[in-house]
Amino acid sequence: MDFSGKFIVLDGPDGCGKSTQAEMLRKWIASQGVEVVSFRDPGGTEIGEKIRDILLDTTNHKMGVRAELLLYMASRAQLWHECIEPALKAGKCVVMDRWLSSTCAYQGYAGGAGIETVIKIAETSLERVWPDAIIVLDVDLATAAKRMQRELDRMELKGDAYHEKVRQGFLKLAKFVDCVNIVDARQEIEAVHKDVIKIIEKRINRK
Repeated sequence: MDFSGKFIVLDGPDGCGKSTQAEMLRKWIASQGVEVVSFRDPGGTEIGEKIRDILLDTTNHKMGVRAELLLYMASRAQLWHECIEPALKAGKCVVMDRWLSSTCAYQGYAGGAGIETVIKIAETSLERVWPDAIIVLDVDLATAAKRMQRELDRMELKGDAYHEKVRQGFLKLAKFVDCVNIVDARQEIEAVHKDVIKIIEKRINRK
């Protein structure tokens, strides 16, 4: 199985375990003999980190959903240009723990901009819209809250009603975007990892 030049994303609601599972996936892919790299989204570049600061600053409470959407897309476009595309061309495997799927769920569905609108904007903003595979780690709000024992950023502070819509947005996205797959992230960490690997192996074998 060749992971060279593959682009894989783990996504899902806040508190679903993306960072943990992304790290486990990186180690597993590296064990297959392929160099793996990761970048922060939003962020990952000098420009992107400045955009991230604006997006997550809790004092920016007047920011509208359209501004959020466009700022996320701008950061992502720069990240692709500076980091992701060069890595893929060099034969590395890129593993991210957010991508366009997040904007579809957060600003598109929960924020009301519309998933279709987000995708249209992405198609005119990004050189590549979808990765080879997106694994959405699905988790209920109660479980997620127990895992988030830290100071919350502006997006995380939006409240339970908003975050339940985020969860539903990810589930809806999986119904009409082929590369999106759902994993039950309420399981033990190792069980989630095994489910992620099964999906990744199946999708990479298709290519």
